Amino acid sequence: MKITTIEQGTFEAVRPRSAGSNARLGDHGPTIRLPIVRLTLDDGSSGFGHSRASQEYLAGLVGSELDPDLDPTVLIDQRLRSIEFPLLDLLAKRRDLPVYRMVSDTSGPLRLSCYDTSLYFDDLHLASNDDAVALLVQEAQDGLDRGHRNFKIKVGRGARHLPLEQGTQRDIAIIRAIRELTGPGARIMIDANNGYNLNLTRRVLTETADCDLYWLEEAFHEDPVLYADLKEWMAKESLDILVADGEGWAAPNLVDWAKDGLVDVIQYDIISPGFTHWLELGPRLDAMGVKSAPHHYGTMYGNFATCHLAPAIEGFQMAEWDPAETPGIDTSGYTIADGYVTVPDAPGFGLDLDDAHFREVVAANGFSLN
Repeated sequence: MKITTIEQGTFEAVRPRSAGSNARLGDHGPTIRLPIVRLTLDDGSSGFGHSRASQEYLAGLVGSELDPDLDPTVLIDQRLRSIEFPLLDLLAKRRDLPVYRMVSDTSGPLRLSCYDTSLYFDDLHLASNDDAVALLVQEAQDGLDRGHRNFKIKVGRGARHLPLEQGTQRDIAIIRAIRELTGPGARIMIDANNGYNLNLTRRVLTETADCDLYWLEEAFHEDPVLYADLKEWMAKESLDILVADGEGWAAPNLVDWAKDGLVDVIQYDIISPGFTHWLELGPRLDAMGVKSAPHHYGTMYGNFATCHLAPAIEGFQMAEWDPAETPGIDTSGYTIADGYVTVPDAPGFGLDLDDAHFREVVAANGFSLN
């Protein structure tokens, strides 16, 4: 089979509300730019998905041979990694299978734990910590109303945006208030985006010790010495909190540090280094007893791609959920209730692309290669 057509266009996904800052970045805004590539073969079969591949690179693929029986579990070769999502979608559709059944032994249906990742610093305009707490509690309630039970809270307000003491106090107050809202059954994670140091981390964990945090993410920049100190201190304090890292730098040393017991959860991004990278890495982490929780915030597409990866990794934790809607892409096959996402047993990634709308997007901001 030959690739006869490659189309690219960038959609605009709209979040339920504008996303604020984190410990190191400013406002993330109300929208997400979603670059979509569609591949079409000479028999008319096609697949689409997220891809940041350049026009020059994609032009080099038009007319090239593609084995439609390619086995993705032996991994897509490096030359095709930048179009892995449309390619996986295409291969699974040709087999009339969802991607998760193509890359794992799961027969379906698939239902897995997820968490709301939308609790950013939306409170920086508020002088009162009480008002800030009330706002974040309302946002968490919005998540509960959308079917979520588990939440990740951005912390580290004192690293850049607020005075150190005020920001730290506010972090602690928000953690405590959201735990009170959700009750004891929810998994609550905190993510400092490297905005803490070791001593600040100890303070926050001490003052939230009764909040039963599930994991601590990116407390400070990756450092095996500080991780060793943190883990030793947590053991003395009987704090059973997982240490998670890997979103930002994707440091390869993290896997070695995890093997040594310094990191409990690896979080390399589902978009880059990507899905097929995770198919390689996940079983290695399983063999070491290390947990997996791929990151993907700011893509929307990662919500769905991560779900299809989950059954291929025994130590998979939860799907990060960054809610947004994209006109032209039907995501209604995915539903969230009681803290779980139900994944459609539909071919490919279970997403439907409106052809007419996609062609409008391609004409407006993309390109078509034949």
